Amino acid sequence: MTNQVIARVLVGLGLVCLGSPLMAQKKAPLPNVPGMVSYTYRQSFQRNVAATLDTIRAMGITDMEFSNLFGKTAAELRQLLDERGMRCSSFGVSYPDALTKTDEVGANAKALGAQYVRVAWIPHEAPFNLAAAQKAVADFNQIGKRLKEQYDLTFCYHNHGYEFHPAPEGTLFDYIVQKTDPRYVSFELDILWTVFPGHDPVALLRKYGSRFALMHLKDLRKGVAGNLSGGTPTENDVALGTGQAQLPGIIKAAQQAGVRHFYIEDESPNIATQVPQSLAYWRQVTR
Repeated sequence: MTNQVIARVLVGLGLVCLGSPLMAQKKAPLPNVPGMVSYTYRQSFQRNVAATLDTIRAMGITDMEFSNLFGKTAAELRQLLDERGMRCSSFGVSYPDALTKTDEVGANAKALGAQYVRVAWIPHEAPFNLAAAQKAVADFNQIGKRLKEQYDLTFCYHNHGYEFHPAPEGTLFDYIVQKTDPRYVSFELDILWTVFPGHDPVALLRKYGSRFALMHLKDLRKGVAGNLSGGTPTENDVALGTGQAQLPGIIKAAQQAGVRHFYIEDESPNIATQVPQSLAYWRQVTR
């Protein structure tokens, strides 16, 4: 029996509506070229925004996640992107700005053309604890609700490694995911900051699926021992495929989970050689 015949039968039984898909749609194909986090080129952006965008565009990268306006207005930065056929899909801001300047953040994100607003660090005194996680949950729900209802933006939290202290839910990261409202709060999975504290990105992607909207493609130098500090020297960022992360499985799980944007982030001083290596590796494992 063909899908069309099955669909007509189900419609007749009232089990599906006309125009709805008979089966779940396949996940979108992975991009030929991933996006880029502006922090990778932070020193170059501080010197010359336009020239840095030219460098990134020359590698075929058109999707950006900005964490800084680099002295430009959002409108000025948007114009530079438009002139190069590039876009900003995600706008990273500090936790305090997201909480106390939500309208300014929302307006800037819309001016940039972003769909997502991302926070990557929860201010806290080490070790990260339940009280800090509880406050973050309340704040994230508030921020996410306002950004969604007033600006049609999706708020995302980016893990940074310190959230994996044990908790009844599993870890404090589990607590944050489970206690935030999925209507208003999504997540950006950073591969390095999942591997460094000793956790499995594939397991998290399978566990929380579509809660992960974004991903930082980032590899950790082999032999580096991790911890729950949320910090490691930038030299421990290495080209994709040369470190500890089991990237083919992670990328496959991310696609199955429905991750929408993948961004290379390399904090090391070796981006001139490592970014091209990472791009070549992405093409190799996704073709």
